[in-house]
Amino acid sequence: MPVPRCAQAPPADAAALLDWFGRTSEVTVAFSGGVDSSLVLAAAARALGPPRVHAVTAVSDALPGGMLDVARRVADMLGVRHSEVETKEIDNPGYAANGPDRCYFCKATLIDTVAAHGYLGAGNMLVTGTNADDVAAGWRPGIRAAAERGAGTPLADTGMGKQAVRELSRRWQLPTADQPASPCLSSRVAYGIPITPARLARIDAAEHAVRQVLARFGIASRDLRVRDLGSGVRVEVDAETAEALDDLPAASDAVSRAAVTAGFADAPVHLAVFASGSLNSALPAELRFR
Repeated sequence: MPVPRCAQAPPADAAALLDWFGRTSEVTVAFSGGVDSSLVLAAAARALGPPRVHAVTAVSDALPGGMLDVARRVADMLGVRHSEVETKEIDNPGYAANGPDRCYFCKATLIDTVAAHGYLGAGNMLVTGTNADDVAAGWRPGIRAAAERGAGTPLADTGMGKQAVRELSRRWQLPTADQPASPCLSSRVAYGIPITPARLARIDAAEHAVRQVLARFGIASRDLRVRDLGSGVRVEVDAETAEALDDLPAASDAVSRAAVTAGFADAPVHLAVFASGSLNSALPAELRFR
């Protein structure tokens, strides 16, 4: 299928993004199938041509269910080469310990694995989906790991934040334009609680089960996170979803039971309004605002 193109002249933000790729002849995109990396992949395909673009998806226990299928569909739609690599970041003690620098070890492992597969030859730059809002958000050790390894950040470099990314994705008719954000499953685990395959699997299972419950009760949902706090589990949903659950105690009880059945049998379940990166509030201020 050909790369979707706009009939009119590209808006300024699209032009700047496409021009960014003039600094390299080929790119390898760290491609999760999420909103940001999908736009980067589409821009690279438009700017350089699909044959000069390689999408690489990290496959690990931390990849949310369904995301690999999304990545495959988008890469196929754009006509680019797509590889899947097992990153096994959980084997890295620094990552498994789940300290505040966990994301550093994750990104470092990803890029080092891509390089070890021989995907980064001369004239081929690895690029990520880091956007301008990510850079401004404060504590982002993963960005530092990527920068140390020479990764490019076309969205951040051209000043494109989350809203601009979604707007351009709609103009280019990308299927991910309105897709909810879906960061790695490890981001749902409170810092200091070790990351294990079983812990990640039950989080993924719980989120799937909660979505099924909401659908059964006819409650719309978008952003949803099951946070493993060690001493308990917090199910975060959008404000509108939370209001609907308040009005339907049976649905609220079913959500809690779904989380318990998915593997959180020994932990109390609390419902809360979704907040992106809410676990970072436990970090010291000198890290959060760094």
